[in-house]
Amino acid sequence: MSEELVQLAFRTSAVAFIANIAVALYGILSRPSLVKKFMCLILFTDSINLFAIFIGFRVLRSSYPLPPILSNVPRSLEELERFASTAVDPLPQALILTAIVIGLATSMFILGLILMYHRLHGTTDVHAAVEAEEVEESAE
Repeated sequence: MSEELVQLAFRTSAVAFIANIAVALYGILSRPSLVKKFMCLILFTDSINLFAIFIGFRVLRSSYPLPPILSNVPRSLEELERFASTAVDPLPQALILTAIVIGLATSMFILGLILMYHRLHGTTDVHAAVEAEEVEESAE
């Protein structure tokens, strides 16, 4: 029963990740407001990060997965093989931590660009700014 429940949870999570990614891409591609595009970009990157953590997780039937930390030096090859078969892969965790830091810096840079765009055009709506520029050009 518990194995079926875990599989159901993983399937549901996978569908939720795909739905989040789809909604974020729709928002990025269809919304004219730069603030809404920025919020959807944040949702997209967070969904991708969660999906990468989700991929790195290991389901074990006998016990819970162990953190990838050796508390003592294995004395035999069997102990090392047991540790390797029950430990979670640390690479996705390290990559996601790096992605979070880079994503935060990039997000702040993009937010600064949006603020400068708002100061220059008076709006964050891309279509309204383009229409205003066309009106100014036709007036000249």
